[in-house]
Amino acid sequence: MHYQKHLYIFFLVLALSLSFFSTTKVKAKAFFIDDIEIEEKLENNFNKEKLINKGFKKAFQELMSKLVQSKDLIKVENIKLNEIKSMIETFTIKEEKFINKTYNLNLGVLFNKKKIFNYLDRKKIFPSQIKDESFLFIPILLDQSNNDILVYSSNPFYDRWKNEKRRDHLVSYVLPTEDLDDLRIIRKNQLEIENFNFEKIIEKYSLSNSIIAIFFKNENEIKVLSKIRIKGNKVIKSNSFKNIYLDNNESIEKLINELKITYEDFWKENNLINTSIKFPILVKINDKNFDISLRFEKILNELDLVSSFSIISFDKDNVFYELIFNGTAKKFIDIMKEQEFNFDTQNKIWVLK
Repeated sequence: MHYQKHLYIFFLVLALSLSFFSTTKVKAKAFFIDDIEIEEKLENNFNKEKLINKGFKKAFQELMSKLVQSKDLIKVENIKLNEIKSMIETFTIKEEKFINKTYNLNLGVLFNKKKIFNYLDRKKIFPSQIKDESFLFIPILLDQSNNDILVYSSNPFYDRWKNEKRRDHLVSYVLPTEDLDDLRIIRKNQLEIENFNFEKIIEKYSLSNSIIAIFFKNENEIKVLSKIRIKGNKVIKSNSFKNIYLDNNESIEKLINELKITYEDFWKENNLINTSIKFPILVKINDKNFDISLRFEKILNELDLVSSFSIISFDKDNVFYELIFNGTAKKFIDIMKEQEFNFDTQNKIWVLK
């Protein structure tokens, strides 16, 4: 019996050790930017290496656009190619094509997550978690010159909002269906639209996040009041855009792009990774359920807020983990609850229930 227990512990430690070096773990510790497309004319001075280097720069720019708020992008603009290369784990050429004397390349680039975070730390930039999210988006246009309200038809923001989703944007939008009852309710409350409670309309779509954007048009200026809800938390943001004309497609697209960047920044702000906070957590897990340990490790690897973790010891009954979390204890507990992990936190070493 004693021998069997030691044999079990040996295989447990062996399996856990191997899990640290699996392909899944490597990907979890990296940022993968896929489908980077670059092209160049096939001329006498054609250099494939230069083209690949151009792909590295393009992949880095896309990663930064996903990781940091727009105000911080200027801080990473002038990075040298060698520094970008130093943060690349590996890359793959997915496809090569020659079309009309042009060489086309499709590239996938894997960046080392720790090196990227260290680079941003040196630049005094807090990154955000790369989390794609869907928002219900209801655009309401109030034309103050003729006291008209447009929600669906003839509303250029409703018509054009989903025309194009940029690769580096995390937020995707669900626009409401043309519901005549909703339109009637909105028109009925036109004079109090800023304070109107949209809950009954929102709840039809079963989305925890929503943006009600009210566009106030007055001559060549448009003011936008955005009522944003993220998982129960509500915020109101106000923006103003001058020289915007509803009959000018370019003007409309410019406003939409700037407003989408505002929403992207707000989403990133809600998912910041404060790398200056290094909160150590000790966790004890009973070794009788090996699957739980594996799932716990998998979750830790997928969390950008966990900067590192390791098994520090084990005994005949338990495995002990130490991890560094870039956030508060409450944040960690809340995240793990979403994954159906609950802890007894009464002592220094937290025990998985």
